[in-house]
Amino acid sequence: MIFITNRFPKQSIRTRIGRKFTFDLDNNAASNSVYFCEHDKHRYNLEIGSIEFLKRLKDSKYKQILIYIHGFSNLPEDVFKSTHELQKLCDKAKKNEILVIPIIWPCDNDLGIIKDYWDDQKAADQSAYSFARVLEKFLAWRSSEKYNPEKDPCLKRINILAHSMGNRVLRETFRVWNKYDLPKGLPMIFRNTFLMAADIVNESIHEGETGELICHASRNVIVYHASDDLALRASKASNLKNKIASRRLGHTGPENIDKTPRNVYQVDCDDVNNLYDLPKGHSYFLSGTKKGTAGAVFNHVFSCLISGRVFPEDEYRRSSIIRL
Repeated sequence: MIFITNRFPKQSIRTRIGRKFTFDLDNNAASNSVYFCEHDKHRYNLEIGSIEFLKRLKDSKYKQILIYIHGFSNLPEDVFKSTHELQKLCDKAKKNEILVIPIIWPCDNDLGIIKDYWDDQKAADQSAYSFARVLEKFLAWRSSEKYNPEKDPCLKRINILAHSMGNRVLRETFRVWNKYDLPKGLPMIFRNTFLMAADIVNESIHEGETGELICHASRNVIVYHASDDLALRASKASNLKNKIASRRLGHTGPENIDKTPRNVYQVDCDDVNNLYDLPKGHSYFLSGTKKGTAGAVFNHVFSCLISGRVFPEDEYRRSSIIRL
């Protein structure tokens, strides 16, 4: 598995190709540096650098890339575990179709210098500067005659799945990328962007809001929500404690879908989220009622990945309910 991170290593912050990379779990501040690494079956991490990383993506047997941005309170081993499960489900659904690439940003392990949900939001915001650099590196690599000559371009389709507070990382990354690098607008480089149990306010992707940039950079934006998601209830309570009253996108879907760009779709997961993830009903996009067996939410995600369309049977439809 290859991955990208802006967590600090125990080693030097300076990139050195081929070195061992060990996460400093006691330091969960966001690094300005970005590291492109490999995680092997023995749980070792090696730094491979951006050029080798992108070459591996291009040369991969997989047809599409799915970037996975994890949520709040996930340590690296938690992310690797979820990524492995998601990769196995994709391989089982269709061999050599989807390669899952995790982006690991710094969350709290209850020992670090940043200790609670509120400060994890700050880490998510600060991570935007690092990951905007990743996107700039990708654009430069893609347009490079050296690495992608006209006769041999990279043809992989790229998708994103952001879970929980990972949606805040995604939203802020696009905002920073737009402000500092692409003030005339973002390119549409992502085929599908899945906003799963999104821990951002439910007006975030309305036209005129900062999250609208997600829609500009994507062909399809699909919002999965469940009103009884207990993790998001805790999120709402934490925000109320800090004097911010807002409903979460992962609870209700967009506040008013008519105020969102036309490429936004919403999927109600109320009927299945607690069956798939007891008791929180928050990580319902992986296995269903049986570990290793796809649930209905994953099946919908995979259908979008394969077809590039959310509701191919009705081009004007924008909402749906997932049922057992």
